[in-house]
Amino acid sequence: MNTRDSSSFLYEQPQEMIEKVIQNIERVIIGKREAVEKVLIAFISQGHVLIEDIPGVGKTMLVRALAKSIDCSFNRIQFTPDLLPTDITGISMYNQKTRDFEFRPGPLMSNIVLADEINRTSAKTQSALLEAMAERSLTVDGMTYKLPNPFLILATQNPFEYEGTYVLPEAQMDRFSVRIQLGYPSKTQEVTMLERVQKVHPIKSLKAVLFKEELIELQKKAREIHVDAALREYIVQISKTTRHHPHLQLGVSPRASIDLMKAAQSLALIRGRTYVVPDDIKELILPVFAHRIVLKQNIEMTGLSTISVLTKIKEELPIPTLKYVSLG
Repeated sequence: MNTRDSSSFLYEQPQEMIEKVIQNIERVIIGKREAVEKVLIAFISQGHVLIEDIPGVGKTMLVRALAKSIDCSFNRIQFTPDLLPTDITGISMYNQKTRDFEFRPGPLMSNIVLADEINRTSAKTQSALLEAMAERSLTVDGMTYKLPNPFLILATQNPFEYEGTYVLPEAQMDRFSVRIQLGYPSKTQEVTMLERVQKVHPIKSLKAVLFKEELIELQKKAREIHVDAALREYIVQISKTTRHHPHLQLGVSPRASIDLMKAAQSLALIRGRTYVVPDDIKELILPVFAHRIVLKQNIEMTGLSTISVLTKIKEELPIPTLKYVSLG
């Protein structure tokens, strides 16, 4: 139950509320503020997040810390080769008392869903997950069920060269608004981590600092952030450049352009502005676009990466001059 005044959002700046969530998560995840911020940007943008990295660097812990920081329902799904679609969507079962079928929801029917090691399961189960990500609904035995609002999938995956992993299809990669990587902590950060977990892991004492209703309000406020016409053209120009780039087999979709604009609005909100600036877009090009583009096979052998291609595009495209910025 909410104990905070329902009107508290009106008296607290959005960036202050987001900062509370970041600081709460940083009690568990040390030295990864940029990654935490990108996850919150996706959440405020009503997008999904792919966390890709080697085992043991805190991918699952980051999601658990986020779920505990926001007062929303949470479920974790461990993806395995034998996982069935009904294991995640739920199933219709016959009730002998009512003589009718009843839907028993699966773990996808939650506000925050951790899809752990998403690239270890079959294509059939992936397709059920894809419907949830794209339509925010589930179809079981011909019946469609709406997912709760807000709804966020945070998926973790190990690099595909690890044994027992599969490459996610391009259609599914395109459904992730943001991809982040955590990497190893520094020596100082790792020593601090050992100190914090020596007796009791800090995740156990983590409390919610943001209510679901407040998160929905943040999502609405982000949509009100002004995006100048020149910046919309800038986003589309970046997208078009990837589609015709000589090194790329696959460029980004129009959905990616929309995700980049929404993410830039959310970043502006976090920074305390009512408008997007070019630097917001430049900062988000890599996490929003890099996992959606595909290099040509002969280019992969030269040592180039999607990151290096996008970085060059970002550097070469002229930054637009804003004629008008709304300060309202």
